[in-house]
Amino acid sequence: MSVSYPHLVVESDGSARLERIPRVRVAQLVMDQMAHGWSVDEICRQYPHLQPAEVHAAMLYYWDHRDAVDREIREEWRLSDDASKQAMLPPAIARRLREIA
Repeated sequence: MSVSYPHLVVESDGSARLERIPRVRVAQLVMDQMAHGWSVDEICRQYPHLQPAEVHAAMLYYWDHRDAVDREIREEWRLSDDASKQAMLPPAIARRLREIA
């Protein structure tokens, strides 16, 4: 049985995005829901350009693919943390580290 997720496009790397607004990823909406405890209605209030059906589809996709989306979120946090650490290094040190890496 194949399940379709209206309003979503799943990229070749496995990340899911809104079809109508491709820059909005399922993982982003899930992070907002987790961080703020927002309901679908509240997410739509915070982001009035989103349609309730899109947010519901994103949450459904998350619950059906929770492990994959959670991995995507963890990887995003890791990359963000790495970038923050690099930004704290003096430019000369960062340049040398990139040269030897």
